[in-house]
Amino acid sequence: MNFDDTPQEAAFRAEARKFIAANAPKELEEELTNAPLGRIKLKNGDIVEVAKKWQKKKSDGGWTCLNWPKEYGGRSSTPIEQVIWNQEEGIYHKITHPFQIGEGMCGPTLMEYGTEADKRRYLPKIASGEEIWCQLFSEPSAGSDLAGLRTRAEKKGDEWIINGQKIWTSGAQYSDYGLLVTRTDPNVPKHKGLTMFFLDMKTPGVEVKPIKQMNGMQEFNEVYFTDVRIPDSQRLGAVGDGWNVSLATLMNERASIGARLATGFSEVFEFCSNLMTDDGLAIEDRDVRAKLANWACKSNGLKYTSYRTLSALSRGERPGPENSIGKLVAGPMLQDIAAFAMDLQGAAGALVKEDAEAAGQFQQMLLSSPSTRIAGGTDEVLRNIIAERVLGLPGDIRVDKSVPFNQIPTKGRT
Repeated sequence: MNFDDTPQEAAFRAEARKFIAANAPKELEEELTNAPLGRIKLKNGDIVEVAKKWQKKKSDGGWTCLNWPKEYGGRSSTPIEQVIWNQEEGIYHKITHPFQIGEGMCGPTLMEYGTEADKRRYLPKIASGEEIWCQLFSEPSAGSDLAGLRTRAEKKGDEWIINGQKIWTSGAQYSDYGLLVTRTDPNVPKHKGLTMFFLDMKTPGVEVKPIKQMNGMQEFNEVYFTDVRIPDSQRLGAVGDGWNVSLATLMNERASIGARLATGFSEVFEFCSNLMTDDGLAIEDRDVRAKLANWACKSNGLKYTSYRTLSALSRGERPGPENSIGKLVAGPMLQDIAAFAMDLQGAAGALVKEDAEAAGQFQQMLLSSPSTRIAGGTDEVLRNIIAERVLGLPGDIRVDKSVPFNQIPTKGRT
């Protein structure tokens, strides 16, 4: 396979570089270069406000949601043009986190199930960064079993009344809208009684409570719904078909996470090239080089697998279960790399921030890494998906699969 740019691709790359050189927030270049992987906290400035300014500049120049149709705020670009943009945006991609759920998950779901009026109203504002979206899926009592959710939606005339709780909702504290999957019929098996909606996060009865994390961030939230009223016009898909709608979101989520999830390989390679140990440079140790070689293979495998996904999207296909592979590999790899880099530092691995080697990048990476192995599906769930839906292996025994939801034992929970 030839990975050199064609003349058209080279012209596109040059155009992207020119735009970035003229518009990127260069005052943040050093801070972003040294920032830990994952969501970041800027020293001077609010990350959401900084992200909105960069997103608006990109949108005005036609550089957001590149693969979306132009009428919805995109550019109708080819998959390889999306890859080129990702490469050129580089470190400035680190400030786009507030929009990734809207761009990668909510937007594609709305594009597939929303009305034409909804698409023209909401999608351009997602692309421009004017409105931020979140994904209201996980619940305390359901764990990794999304179909076990208990947030209720009851029909009253042309409205639905929502009561319940969601948890681990990324970005809910600054989101304008959210995708919400609810239970509308507890008398049928759990996968069949779900319905999907979207709602304004400022709707009366919606309460967001940030969760303090061990890395000092507050990017996840609990969200409570108390008699929240949603018009039926904000339903996505048919009543009772919420599971199929949510699958579209989840497949796009895993494609989005797997394609752009940082693994830490380039950071640890540079770190080992410069770290002086008692026996010399770390990279001169054969065991260190063996580790790096293994991670180099995985990193490149992830990159080229994501290209296959982009090719499938260009053919109009929905991302499939094979996208679970990217996240399953990248999540543990990020955690392993962070732990390895800290081990190389010895006792100094306990230091954080400016006092630590690499300004504490790997310490922050390690504290953040558990969330990457949970968000978008736990490792165990992803292994089941790959085994059953990619490899065709026999499925797990699920004794509650055909049982009406309200007859499934809850061990005293309501």
